[in-house]
Amino acid sequence: MIPLFDALFDDAAVFPPGDLPLPQAVPAHQAHRSAWYAELVGPFLCGANKLGELAELAQPGMPVTLVLPGGPDQLAPALAATAGLTVVGVELAAGAKAGVAALDQLPAGVTGAVELARGESLFAELDVLAGTPYRAKFRTGGLAAEAFPSEAELAAFVRGCAERGIAYKCTAGLHNAVRHTDSRTGFEHHGFLNVLLAAADPARAEEALAERSGQALAAAALELTAGQIAVARASFTAFGTCSIAEPLDDLAALGLLPHQENP
Repeated sequence: MIPLFDALFDDAAVFPPGDLPLPQAVPAHQAHRSAWYAELVGPFLCGANKLGELAELAQPGMPVTLVLPGGPDQLAPALAATAGLTVVGVELAAGAKAGVAALDQLPAGVTGAVELARGESLFAELDVLAGTPYRAKFRTGGLAAEAFPSEAELAAFVRGCAERGIAYKCTAGLHNAVRHTDSRTGFEHHGFLNVLLAAADPARAEEALAERSGQALAAAALELTAGQIAVARASFTAFGTCSIAEPLDDLAALGLLPHQENP
């Protein structure tokens, strides 16, 4: 089952709600990268304001993705501050046209993603992103109920990307495998396993996103062919999670990981 989850979990430990200090987050990430589940862990996500401190703490070769909510104007200064770091990706919030123009300046081998605003303009923005090498970034949660898109809205995004051949990553609120209602906040959280199954079959995306049975989702995941897994992961490339342990625990409980000691 691991190919379905290969490099799926981008390490967002320093972002809310985790807010782990860099002196703790960096060693933890390095431990993840040497653990039995290392192939499931994506790059370390870092904002522009922490790059100097990160450069002092990171071991050589640790993959880093820059997260730039301030948009294209943050890109050049952030890249200039990355001496000594292995930057593998850049994510910036922008309109698609401005985002593509900025990302066209990236060094070779660095992936780019544009975080697009939700709403009526989303699909016109996806039209601009289509045909470029860049991913869409879609927000699936946050600190308020309205930050969580409905099943229908997320399904429309999944289908829209599939129709245009656009890969995407998700951010916020997606660190559990299965769709659920948070008992503390009452927020409706999407599950990353739901999103993977939606990506594997976009025509049935809303049905996959609505499923709340972990057993049903696990059974469906186990039935995916190698081709379907390839389709799912070519579309849904990663999501940011402030906890690497939590998604691993969920997958282990569903029987979708080898029997190993979790972090």
